[in-house]
Amino acid sequence: MAENTGIYHRHLWTFCTEKNIPLYIGNAADIKWSFGIARGKNDQIDSKRLCDYAVKYYDTIKPTPHLNKKLILLKDLMTSRSKLLSQKNAIKTYLKELKHINDKSVQKIIEAAHKTALNGLEGSIKTIEREMVKIVKEDSSILANYNLLKTVPGIGHLTAIYLICCTYNFTIKINGKQLACYAGVVPFEHSSGISIKGRNRVHRMANKDLKKLLHLSALSVIQYYPEFKIYYERKKQEGKHPMSILNAIRNKIVLRAVAVVNNQRPYVDKANKAA
Repeated sequence: MAENTGIYHRHLWTFCTEKNIPLYIGNAADIKWSFGIARGKNDQIDSKRLCDYAVKYYDTIKPTPHLNKKLILLKDLMTSRSKLLSQKNAIKTYLKELKHINDKSVQKIIEAAHKTALNGLEGSIKTIEREMVKIVKEDSSILANYNLLKTVPGIGHLTAIYLICCTYNFTIKINGKQLACYAGVVPFEHSSGISIKGRNRVHRMANKDLKKLLHLSALSVIQYYPEFKIYYERKKQEGKHPMSILNAIRNKIVLRAVAVVNNQRPYVDKANKAA
C-alpha cells in the first residue's frame, strides 16, 4: 500500500507494475482522516499508519490498476494544458485591467511586449491538444471510451479526455454517484438539531477543473438540447436558483457519462428521437 503523492509515488507504481505486485494507492486525505486526532509525524510513524489503515480496511480496498504510461502521459498533458491556459488568462486579465487606466500609446507598448508570450502560450496549448488527440487514437481502449463519452449531450473533446484521465480510463470501477461527488456536483444536507438549518450545498472539496468543464457542458446543453432546456425553464419557474438547476444538470451529465461507459453503449437521446 502507498499514499497518493501526486507524482512521487510513480517509481513505486512502475516497479510494482513491472514485477506484477499488487499495489493499493490510497487517497492521502482519506488515509489521514481515518486516524482521527493524530499527533506527531515522521517517515516511521507514517509507515505504521499506512499499515494500520491497510489492516483496518483490508476487506474493502482493492489493488490499483497497473500503471498505463499512455494514460499517465495523457494526464500530464492535460495538467500542462490547464497550467498554460491559466497563465494565458492571467496575462489577458492583466492587460484588460490596464486598458481602463493607461493611455492608448502606453497600452499599445505593453500589449506589444506581451504579444510574443501570448502567441507562445497559444502555440504550446495547441501542440498539447494535438498530442492528446494522437494518444487517444493510438490506444483502442481509450478511443472506445472517448467515443462513447462524446455521445453524451454536453460532453466534448476536452471533457471526455479529462474524464478518462481522472478515472484512469474507468478501470477503477467508479459509479456515477462517486464521480459526481468527486466533481463536486452533489449537494449535501447542512443541518444540526434545531439550531442549524442550512440549505443543501455542494462540498468545497472537489476537482475544480472537472467541475469547471461540467459547468460549461451544462451551459451548452440548456441552449442546444430541448430536454435540458425544458428542464431548466421548468425548474426556474418553480423558484429554483439558476445555479442550483445548473448543478443538477451537471450531475445528470456525470451519471450519463458513467452509464454509457459501464454499459459500453452510446447514449440515445430519447427526447430528440421521439420528436
